[in-house]
Amino acid sequence: MANTSTNPSAAVGRTKASSLSAAVPRIILYTVLVLFCIYYLLPLYVMVVNSLKPLEEITAGGMMALPNEWTIAPWGSAWSTAQIGVDATGLRPYFVNSLVMVIPAVALSTILGALNGYVLTKWAFRGSTLLFGLLLFGCFIPFQMVLIPMARILGLTGLAGSVPGLVFVHLVYGIGFSTLYFRNYYAAFPTELVRAAQIDGAGFFTIFWRILLPSSGPIAVVCIIWQFTNIWNDFLFGASFSDFDSQPMTVALNNLVQSSTGVKEYNVHFAGAIMAALPTLLVYIVAGRYFVRGLMAGSVKG
Repeated sequence: MANTSTNPSAAVGRTKASSLSAAVPRIILYTVLVLFCIYYLLPLYVMVVNSLKPLEEITAGGMMALPNEWTIAPWGSAWSTAQIGVDATGLRPYFVNSLVMVIPAVALSTILGALNGYVLTKWAFRGSTLLFGLLLFGCFIPFQMVLIPMARILGLTGLAGSVPGLVFVHLVYGIGFSTLYFRNYYAAFPTELVRAAQIDGAGFFTIFWRILLPSSGPIAVVCIIWQFTNIWNDFLFGASFSDFDSQPMTVALNNLVQSSTGVKEYNVHFAGAIMAALPTLLVYIVAGRYFVRGLMAGSVKG
C-alpha cells in the first residue's frame, strides 16, 4: 500500500519558498523607499553638516564630508551678527517680524474662515452659493495679479511697509482657503443639532462657540498648518509690501545671501536657511499626523 501522508520536510521547504517569494516584493519596495528617503534628505544633510563647519573646510571641497572641527559659530553669526543689507543685525529681528506677522494672520484667518463656513452651511441665504464661489475663485488668483491693487490699498490705509500691512495681506488672501476647509467640514455636521439648539433658545454666536467650534479641532489643525506654512514661507508679498525694518525671515535670508561680498560664507547661509525652515518643520512634526485626518474628517457625511 502506497504512503499517502505528506512529507514534513517537503512541506516545510514549500512554506519557506513561498514566504521568501512573498517577501521579495516587500524587500524591493522598502529598498526603493529608503533610496527615495536618502535622495530627499540629502539636501538637509548637506545643510546641517556644512552649517557646523568652518568655512575653510567647505572651500577646500569637503561639502559632503562630516566636519573635522565642529562649530556652532555660523549659527551665532547668522542669528545676530551677519551682514544683511547695510546693517550687521543678523536674522533675529526678522525672525521676530515673521512671528509677529504669522501668528495673528493665522489666528484671524482661521476664526473668520470658521465663521464663514458656519454661515454658508447652517445659515445659508440667497446668494450664499455665489459668495462661496467668489471666495473659492480668490484662492486661484495668482499672487502677481493682486500686487498693484494691494499696494494701492495699503497706501490708502497707511499700512504700507509695516508688519500689520503684511498681516492684512495674508489675512485677505487666506480667508478663501480657510472658508473652503470649514465650509466642507461643517457641511457634514448634523444640522439637527443646530436646529435643536435654536429651539432651546441658543443664538447665532452661542451655537458657533459652544457647539460647532469645539468639534472643529481636526479641520482647525489643517487650516493652521496650511496657513502657517504659506505665510511663513511667503517671499513675494514680503518683498513687495515691507520695508527694511518690517521684512520677514524669507526676505532677510535672501538679502543675507545677496549681501555677501568676496568669499561666500556658505556655512552662515546654510545655518540661516535651517533657521528659516525650522518653524514649519516643527509644526509638521508636532501636528502633521492630524493633517490628513482633518482633511478626511468632513469628506463623508453621516
